[in-house]
Amino acid sequence: MSFIEHVQLMARYNGWMNAKVHDTAGKLTPAQLMEDRGAFFKSVLGTLNHLIVSDISWARRLSGHPKGQCFGFAADLPTPTALNDLLYTDLHGWRVARDQLDTGFVEFASALAPADLDVIIRFQRLTGETVAKSTQSILTHLFNHQTHHRGQVTTLLSQFGLDVGVTDVFVLTPNPD
Repeated sequence: MSFIEHVQLMARYNGWMNAKVHDTAGKLTPAQLMEDRGAFFKSVLGTLNHLIVSDISWARRLSGHPKGQCFGFAADLPTPTALNDLLYTDLHGWRVARDQLDTGFVEFASALAPADLDVIIRFQRLTGETVAKSTQSILTHLFNHQTHHRGQVTTLLSQFGLDVGVTDVFVLTPNPD
């Protein structure tokens, strides 16, 4: 599997898992969604919002990539100012933005050619630090970050007695002929 095929798989996996997490979190009451469970971003909704904050930032940064026109919608999303911003206080608003972002990442991954991975993206982090990274490094981080924090969310959901079901990317990989 090439790196581009891997990124395409991870983009599909990302959307699949975000939908599963949303459907499972939808079984919680608004109070349960916001309940401080001792996680780094405190609650289920706090952690889901952290992922949105991060992904809005990445979508805006990647919109400057030659293949990044699929992220034009990101300019209309709320502007994060901190990693723990609560941009969405309900799952419906979160899901609308989440679906846009997931679709954008799938479209971006589908448009990539090998040379596109070497494109350097220069950006300013929310801390004000200026950084330059290759597209390949950004995509590696982006999908790893999503998986890490979704793992935290699945733990928080399990504390409420809820199971999102199978979470293995392996399920989405094709069987060899």
